[in-house]
Amino acid sequence: MFSSFLSHEPLLEEDAVQWIFASYAWALRNFDATVFYDETILVTPSSEHFPGRESSVQGMASLIFERVRAYAGMQHWPFQLVAGDLCQQPAAAPPLIEGALRGSKGIAPVDGEAAQQLMISYDPQAVGNPEAMIAGFAHSLAHHLGSMATEPPPGGLQNWPHLTEILAVFMGFGLMFANSAFNVRTRSCGSCGGSAAERYNFLSQYDITYALALFCVLKEIPNRDATPHLKKSLRGFFRSSVKEIRGRTAELERLRGIS
Repeated sequence: MFSSFLSHEPLLEEDAVQWIFASYAWALRNFDATVFYDETILVTPSSEHFPGRESSVQGMASLIFERVRAYAGMQHWPFQLVAGDLCQQPAAAPPLIEGALRGSKGIAPVDGEAAQQLMISYDPQAVGNPEAMIAGFAHSLAHHLGSMATEPPPGGLQNWPHLTEILAVFMGFGLMFANSAFNVRTRSCGSCGGSAAERYNFLSQYDITYALALFCVLKEIPNRDATPHLKKSLRGFFRSSVKEIRGRTAELERLRGIS
């Protein structure tokens, strides 16, 4: 009786936890574990990582997008930012990327050399919600990056929008994803490369926060560097997730063994 009384409810269902670990393993195998450990940072919704302002809506959207693609390590990808809805357009074919897919070893195309521009859209009204806009841009980049994987995603393509959210957290944008998870629910263009006006979350705020905790544990980022930027309602769950993940030594060692 006492052991039952003292037992703790799991933070997430075990199937969900195992899928998150499998998604990280997939990302590490396909998108360069060295870039993850050596170059990827925990991006914060702060003036440190998003300094400056622009007077126009297009200028502000461009300023945010250029920061997002830099932190994602995808500066060398041929993106074009446009205002409007791209969801009705045919999906673009995967581009030819020279050098590394992401990180400092990527090779930028010479002016005019890129045969195909990948359109990333935004809604001008979203500029007033920068965290949701950052998450939307990161989700779009994760969609394009994920399409370059050489192996099927865990759980199959039916989980593609969910997987690309995890991939965006893996790329360093977990704080914005967790903080904006319950913003106004509307359409999402996660499957077509566009950025929704307000972000529609496919995973719950708790799934995202657990994935963020795994990011911090793998990169040995202390709680104090993350929690001040996380909304208050998730800080306790984040700390508990970090503690729980640190206890999963076998799963962590398997992830750390991927090179």
